[in-house]
Amino acid sequence: MVLETFANLALVYNIFLLGLGIDLRMIKIKDTKPVIIAIVGLLVALLAGAGFYYLPGNGDPDKILAGCVYWSIAFGCTNFPDLARILADLKLLRSDMGHTAMCAAIITDLCTWILFILGMASFSKAGLRNEMLPYSLVSTTAFIILCYFVIHPGVAWAFNNTVKGGQVGDTHVWFTLAGVLICSLITEVFGVHSITGAFLFGLSIPHDHIIRKMIEEKLHDFLSGILMPLFYIICGLRADISYMSKFVSVGVMAFVISASIMVKILSTIFCSIFLRMPLRDGFAIGALMNTKGTMALVILNAGRDSKALDVIMYTHMTLAFLVMSMVVQPLLTFAYKPKKKLVFYKNRTIQKHKGESELSVLTCVHVLPNVSGITNLLQLSNPTKKYPLNVFAIHLVELTGRTTASLLIMNDEAKPKANFADRIRAESDQIAEMFTALEVNNDGILVQTITAVSPYATMHEDICSLAEDKQASFILLPYHKNMTSDGRLNEGNAVHAEINQNVLSHAPCSVGILVDRGMTTVRFESFLFQGETTKKEIAMLFVGGRDDREALAYAWRMVGQEMVQLTVVRFVPSREALVSAKAAVEYEKDKHVDEECIYEFNFKTMNDPSVTYIEKVVNDGQDTVTAILELEDNNSYDLYIVGRGYQVETPVTAGLTDWSSTPDLGTIGDTLISSNFTMQASVLVVQQYSSAYRQTAGNNNQEPVQGGAKTAHEAKPFMEDEDGEEEHQYDIRMRK
Repeated sequence: MVLETFANLALVYNIFLLGLGIDLRMIKIKDTKPVIIAIVGLLVALLAGAGFYYLPGNGDPDKILAGCVYWSIAFGCTNFPDLARILADLKLLRSDMGHTAMCAAIITDLCTWILFILGMASFSKAGLRNEMLPYSLVSTTAFIILCYFVIHPGVAWAFNNTVKGGQVGDTHVWFTLAGVLICSLITEVFGVHSITGAFLFGLSIPHDHIIRKMIEEKLHDFLSGILMPLFYIICGLRADISYMSKFVSVGVMAFVISASIMVKILSTIFCSIFLRMPLRDGFAIGALMNTKGTMALVILNAGRDSKALDVIMYTHMTLAFLVMSMVVQPLLTFAYKPKKKLVFYKNRTIQKHKGESELSVLTCVHVLPNVSGITNLLQLSNPTKKYPLNVFAIHLVELTGRTTASLLIMNDEAKPKANFADRIRAESDQIAEMFTALEVNNDGILVQTITAVSPYATMHEDICSLAEDKQASFILLPYHKNMTSDGRLNEGNAVHAEINQNVLSHAPCSVGILVDRGMTTVRFESFLFQGETTKKEIAMLFVGGRDDREALAYAWRMVGQEMVQLTVVRFVPSREALVSAKAAVEYEKDKHVDEECIYEFNFKTMNDPSVTYIEKVVNDGQDTVTAILELEDNNSYDLYIVGRGYQVETPVTAGLTDWSSTPDLGTIGDTLISSNFTMQASVLVVQQYSSAYRQTAGNNNQEPVQGGAKTAHEAKPFMEDEDGEEEHQYDIRMRK
């Protein structure tokens, strides 16, 4: 009895958190497909559940109507939170199938709640017809009206008048938790189970108040880690497999379970034929609609408490739900493999663009401080009305155990609204506003804000997928370390560093990592927003190789602005270095391409007074470091642009590779941010796209997108590299 008491208390607060995390304003059904799928699936499931309940050989033949009602309702329900997490794990949230499945699950959940309340009000605790049914329904309806017109505004008024300075005390939390018990007791008296009151009270808490976040923080870990396992233990203790096996044969049990799985799949496939949807989408949605969770167990336990379900039927359906929930994700993984649209577009690098063509940039931010440096860098990238920057700004949000299911419903092409927790929503709103201001203040920048909710382990997949969908040429990432008050970099976030490394390995285009050490200071803000004409000194350090050529192409794009002064410094190895260095052979292979690139740059900027070209002869990496220090002493630069050159050692970097501790920045980038340098300039490290870096290409289930290949031949690169012919041939083969 003690165990059941705590288990029921845990269930009440768990359902309260479910209601707390749902914002009914987010439910906007714009398509009839999920409505039809949900209604047809629920009706078929209810009828099939009744048939399975009365199936000969399935338990004791002496059954009552109340048991059929509870069995059928539990059979027809779908657990929306678990369904949303499965879609998030499989990267299907943004697919058409994912949106349809989530909308259908929400509708099914709401219908299940209504049927559950009606079912509990219709039968007494003994499983017989409830003579007090009219009074239960009237009182429950009155309580729902009370929650909407009295409790919701009353709680909002109390919070607004007692919370001062945004500080919420523990007293507010305790009163809220006490309110959960009071509302649960009221609905229990009405005969519709205590969880109904907890759910309605959760919906009544204001969605724009910080109290929601505090309650989630105080309750979530304690509930999920300690109390809710007690409820699942009770569910297991109530099941008796050995006793059930005396009345239900293995064949009947296997038939019921397998048929239960197929009911919603077949009904959804039938709807997909009627709605002219792909059959594989119908199969996937049907499999997802079999997702069972806490709600299904609640219905079964309510039926067991009211003696409507005996031990046999309770155990049978519990095992069926366990199997159904276990097979959903594997079934979806193996049977539904979405065809990835292989977007053919030539300009996957900045170098292959024309000198002044439109550039698509995908920018990523984790927190608000990342935004200023990235927006200021975009301002410096010479966006004009004729040759704009097309910016896709992504706010990366971690999917954790505390992430509510409502947070997973995204609208990619719009600013995030009421479907976020307060802290995340406020930060997302500020990020969106800053990028919107960037578009308003500059006619040459077009901005779309996107929010991506994903586990950190697979977040790079969302970034790379979005980059390919948007046909981006450049992905701009923030460095995982931030500048402290004394001008140094802190320890940073190791998880963010891992995301950057994964993007560098899997990106479908070129990648840049910005180490922000001054882009947000007054000198840049005054330059951008007050119109001052102070020269902004930018240095591009050219060592050699494909990444350096890409970095030069980006620096070249900045040329043409009145306030930008670009200095390109090329480090040339001396004869002694070429003879003694081990990397001399590799250096000579790329030398002729580097020479052509530098020649074209010098030829086209020879009459531009804002561009300075310098060559420095060095013997090894130590000479290169000394030369960079001399540059900084002679001229204080605001921004350094360098190539990553990962695992590529040249004679001018000989000896530095052994000391490099940051692989995502490369040798020169790591040297620039090391503690030995006192410079406060920001650093942009660039990696050029190459098929060698692209580890995710060549999937067997890719389909070409028509029209993408055409653009690949329309724009000739202003700085071609040696991979052009290879990619051109690959393009032709794939189009064939």
